[in-house]
Amino acid sequence: MKRIHSILYIVILALLAAGCKKQLDINDNPNQAVVPPMNGLLASTTYFTSYNVYRVGNITSYFTQYLASPNANGASDTYEAADYTSTWKALYDNMTDIHDLMEQARTAGATQHLGAAEVMMAINLEMLNDLWGSVPYTQAFNSKILQPGYTPDDSVFLQCVALLDDGIAQLKKSESKYALDPVKDLLHGGKVSAWVKTAYTVKARLLNHLTKKANYDPAAVLTALANGYTDNSDDAQLTLFQSLSPWNAAAVNNVNNLLDGWLSAHFVNALNGKTFGVFDPRLPLITDTTRFGDYRGTINGAGRIGSGTNKEECYLSQKGFYSKPGAPLLVVTNTEARFIQAEAAFRSGNKTLAYQAYLQGITVHMNKLGVDSSLRKAYLANPAVGVGEANITLGLILKEKYVAQFLHPDAWNDARRYDYQYQDFNMPVNAQLPTFIRRVAYPDSEKSRNGANVPSVKLTDKTWWQL
Repeated sequence: MKRIHSILYIVILALLAAGCKKQLDINDNPNQAVVPPMNGLLASTTYFTSYNVYRVGNITSYFTQYLASPNANGASDTYEAADYTSTWKALYDNMTDIHDLMEQARTAGATQHLGAAEVMMAINLEMLNDLWGSVPYTQAFNSKILQPGYTPDDSVFLQCVALLDDGIAQLKKSESKYALDPVKDLLHGGKVSAWVKTAYTVKARLLNHLTKKANYDPAAVLTALANGYTDNSDDAQLTLFQSLSPWNAAAVNNVNNLLDGWLSAHFVNALNGKTFGVFDPRLPLITDTTRFGDYRGTINGAGRIGSGTNKEECYLSQKGFYSKPGAPLLVVTNTEARFIQAEAAFRSGNKTLAYQAYLQGITVHMNKLGVDSSLRKAYLANPAVGVGEANITLGLILKEKYVAQFLHPDAWNDARRYDYQYQDFNMPVNAQLPTFIRRVAYPDSEKSRNGANVPSVKLTDKTWWQL
């Protein structure tokens, strides 16, 4: 706590100092180098990039039926055209700071800061693109343009890839005038090699979004992964928070009767043995048993069965990996990399690699959560899981990836690419749409402020890479 407060205090001072310098250029020593507050911006942008993953995941986890509203006809469950202005604003606020960091790093010759900033810009921009499709980008950070035009959704995607490629190039340069501060870099502790791996892994994620397009290239995905994560220690994750980690806050709120973090029946049934006939040992590390001694979820759209206080259904546990005190916010992980590898290998016809990566994905995720090794081995040996490379299927790969990507926003991209064809995945009760949701509505604030440029789309309209 003291450390994060110190970091945020430094960020505030750094940003205030930057603002004052613009107004007061007196007392500058022309013989002394002026260092911009890059490390202050590094602290704030690494923090809020991670937090934005939570914010977006808290929207999409209802679409992927990780979570369910405890209230019947909940807007989050039933595909109501909700207003996500706060998430839109949080993404753009952070991207504005990242843009400033990029500009200052270019001027200062700080290639490490520039590379890290470009990777973060790609991560935040990807989330905007995944939620809304076309968004303001090329004109978004020009203060002279009050109503920025919208960059087409496929062009936004290409901008993300270009940011990652240039970020990798900048990070690999040896002549950076300033090093990443290991204290202010809240994702990788100043390790440049870790940022490079993150960039390549995110690039693999993006390239794997193209599975429905004619230009999908599994070889390019595997090439990116060859330079990406290889171990759980590579993971980009946030472990320092201003107060409670956000999913822990959800668990605490629930105990205090502010109902939150309720698990979907689909997700619980996928792990408790009902859907696949095998009990997943990760379930007890996510939630607690009900008062009946078993695991029961809430049907999306139907609302809770019990009162909310008598443990008739499952919700995020204060002891669970994702929602315990100080639980990490996972931005990019080795687990995700292994399942991307499994899918790309499968689509390229290499079942040997696909099966190996599939088993590794399960293994490293269970290790991350702290599953007992004997339980892990028993799960992998179960005939429903350890099917052998000859019997590996895309469905099995994506089923296990679905479990491993719990609460992560990119899981919604998988669901949409897979046309929601997970076993026993049903439309929510009282859904407001005739089919599964494909995007979210543009924020009311954007419609009122920049309405002439906001695209006219429906929640069932697919973004370009879903077609």
